[in-house]
Amino acid sequence: MTSSPQHPYSPAVLAGGLAFVSGALSIDSDGDAVPGRMPALDAAIDRMCERLASVGGELSEVVKLTYFVTDITLRHEANQQFERLFAEPRPARTFLEVSNLPYGATVEIDAVARPHA
Repeated sequence: MTSSPQHPYSPAVLAGGLAFVSGALSIDSDGDAVPGRMPALDAAIDRMCERLASVGGELSEVVKLTYFVTDITLRHEANQQFERLFAEPRPARTFLEVSNLPYGATVEIDAVARPHA
């Protein structure tokens, strides 16, 4: 997947056998911020998976995620999401609060994966 005129970076790239996925926001397919706590977390994962798929990767191949959230109390829901989406051993994760995200989003997730293909 290549960069767009609106965003001068690649949504995902392959390097050294790994897929590096740029931050994916909690927005819907129209680019609008998804309201709610778990719906926003799920939207960010969905957008991240779309980016990962553009380089042949799948969610089950993720080895590291970083969550950027505008409300640190989302950690509980993020833990529930992790347990729902990933089998043991689960990927490594960093979870941190930021003051603001683009487009009014409340969550942004980036990832590193090891595609098997």
